Amino acid sequence: MTTTNGNTKRPSILLVDDNEQVRTTLGAVLEANQFQVTKAASVGQALQIISKHSFDVLLCDLHMPGAGDGFTVVSAMRHTNKDAITLVFTGYPALKEAMQAILLQADEILVKPMGVDELVELIRDKLAKRSTRAQINTERVAAILERDSKSTIKAWLARVRLEPELMAISLSDGERTGHLPKLLDELVGRLLNQLPLGTKAVSHAAVIHGQVRLTQGYSVPMLIEESRILQVSLFETLQNNLGTVDFSLLLVDVMTIADEVDSQLKQTITSFMKPQQRATEEVAL
Repeated sequence: MTTTNGNTKRPSILLVDDNEQVRTTLGAVLEANQFQVTKAASVGQALQIISKHSFDVLLCDLHMPGAGDGFTVVSAMRHTNKDAITLVFTGYPALKEAMQAILLQADEILVKPMGVDELVELIRDKLAKRSTRAQINTERVAAILERDSKSTIKAWLARVRLEPELMAISLSDGERTGHLPKLLDELVGRLLNQLPLGTKAVSHAAVIHGQVRLTQGYSVPMLIEESRILQVSLFETLQNNLGTVDFSLLLVDVMTIADEVDSQLKQTITSFMKPQQRATEEVAL
């Protein structure tokens, strides 16, 4: 709370919107309704303010220009101002239903346009009830993938069974999935160490996987298909955990997953092709 000269406590609001007219007009209305308002025009500016000041309420546009979006701001507020009420605006009504799972990150998703009186009443109601609000513990992507590695592998196997090309080779479930635990361990390690995109780390699991798949009769297109299914299964695991995932780092972590899985695939194919290349060279000699 912010105290005025009259010793009246005024709830503090961080208003984040790239539209200057919205910031000016809505900010003035909120101040007229006895709220203390701080304004931010971008995600970056909002994150800087959040790191230095505490607020009772975050009121943020979901769709912001530049890096990040409204949920990045929400996640940052959750970390530094755990008791703050977080309200997110969207101009797309259908999105309200599509993102109900993410309400565990934001207290409410509001559809534009929204009447000022209705908004003020909602803010006051949320403030009055926030002491009973359940605390949400967020998780890094690495923690989610490590915890749910078995379910990710199970989902991967279920998708593989739907691919006639892959199932044409007779293998036990263990032979099909034997490479995945180590590949996932390497991926989690990459995420935890926050190595930059483009890092050329050696994947021993990928190298061995290529050698094994060669003896099992796979082809390069089959290796690529397996890798595609792995990415789909990983992202499905994240989708199933949207309620707790840390949105402030989600975009970077998703890009890291794609980068690492592609790097592992390249090393698998290289390992797979080496014996064939040596054989071709020997014939040429």
